[in-house]
Amino acid sequence: MDVLVYLIPVSLFLGGLGLAAFFWALRSRQFDDPEGDSRRILTGDYDDAPKED
Repeated sequence: MDVLVYLIPVSLFLGGLGLAAFFWALRSRQFDDPEGDSRRILTGDYDDAPKED
């Protein structure tokens, strides 16, 4: 039972660290590309088959 005294703060710290990393990613605009994915799927540049030389 004494181990919970250590595990609960550690888990809260790691959760806060993950939340801080998520907010950092939002602020640095990591998820902003609304037009790119919609147009990228229509091009043939990113085909599954490798290009033949």
